[in-house]
Amino acid sequence: MKEVSAQEAFEKINSGEAIGMDVREAMEWQAGRAGIENVDWNPLSGFDPQKLPQDKPVIFICRSGNRSGQVTMQLENYGLDVANMVGGMQAWEAAGLPMAADNGSPYVA
Repeated sequence: MKEVSAQEAFEKINSGEAIGMDVREAMEWQAGRAGIENVDWNPLSGFDPQKLPQDKPVIFICRSGNRSGQVTMQLENYGLDVANMVGGMQAWEAAGLPMAADNGSPYVA
């Protein structure tokens, strides 16, 4: 399975080279998410493969890297250009990367 660090994910997503796809649930997304452009939300409980871009690599994100790793492994089997962000939003937050939240005070739920 292809994996990237939080810093590498930030660089690729922020530059527009890749799309971030957060697969956490609504409460987690609302509490704190990557605070940059090019990150979409597609929760695992209702995952819709039709929401995946076809023109750029996708980096999957969750809280710790487990759920996003499951999605990454499944989609790699279909030949898609996907990667898992190791450590998830916990690693993103620990690296001091930009975050956003619905209430303005982001944290990893």
